[in-house]
Amino acid sequence: MSFPNHRPRRLRTTPAMRRLTAEHRLAPADLILPAFIREGLSEPSPITSMPGVVQHTTESLKRAAAQAVELGIGGIMLFGVPAVRDARGTASLDPDGVLNKGIRDIRAEVGDDLVIMSDLCLDEFTDHGHCGVLDAEGYVDNDATLEIYGRMGVAQAEAGAHVVGPSGMMDGQVAVIRQALEDAGHKNTVILAYAAKYASPFYGPFREAVDSQLTGDRRTYQMDSANRREAILEVELDLEEGADMVMVKPAMSYLDILADVAAMSPVPVSAYQVSGEYAMIEAAAANGWIDRRGAIVESVLSIKRAGANTVLTYWAAELAGWLKES
Repeated sequence: MSFPNHRPRRLRTTPAMRRLTAEHRLAPADLILPAFIREGLSEPSPITSMPGVVQHTTESLKRAAAQAVELGIGGIMLFGVPAVRDARGTASLDPDGVLNKGIRDIRAEVGDDLVIMSDLCLDEFTDHGHCGVLDAEGYVDNDATLEIYGRMGVAQAEAGAHVVGPSGMMDGQVAVIRQALEDAGHKNTVILAYAAKYASPFYGPFREAVDSQLTGDRRTYQMDSANRREAILEVELDLEEGADMVMVKPAMSYLDILADVAAMSPVPVSAYQVSGEYAMIEAAAANGWIDRRGAIVESVLSIKRAGANTVLTYWAAELAGWLKES
């Protein structure tokens, strides 16, 4: 009955009209660049399952951070790959360990011009690849892990991290880290809680990126992909414990979860476009099956449209360059 009074196509007639009436937009400041630094490298090492992504040396990581500043990217999330691992991930606490040194080097390079974030988890540092210490039966010991997480948070803050990102999905991790930071005088250090992190096969390429030693899976602590309401409970608990920001991970397969969290969260919401999501688009584009640039922009925009304030994506630098061009 409304036709021809209502013709929605009128607002799609030209690029300028579509730009004027767009409901959601991307900006470089919305993007966070995940970056890997590996101990002992003399030059950057390509990650075969993630074309275009590398394990950095100190110098190449500093260049990536400086480029991020030039592009106006919002932040950088650092992951460390140590040369030596043990059962308790003690390299994570070493002030001169690969991650803490990387934080310090980046802070010296860019200061406060870029938000420096650090992954707060043991999986890169343990010789068994789990996100916490194991008990005698091989089960991840939640409470024993929390004590280490608190010390990791302080070590990363002292190295210069603006934001720590606890990603291990241990119960009570935000509360323990917040108290440790307060006790050590790091009252302004932000906690970005990986609040709704699901056990997912889409993390596969990341395992190569951090040279993961994991056998088995993390389903006893990361969330079950069948569960939706539980994500809200996890977010509410992290907020009660002092999270300043919360994250949903993965992003593209969990846009419903992201929308749920964005609708209830009083704090900024991030979503992580993970390695497998990146690799699928790169592989399809390499085979000529999809338009690479269009798919990248659309995929990140879908995450923003679902409610994310910021998006962790391995395309952050390239996408920021495109956005600045346009």
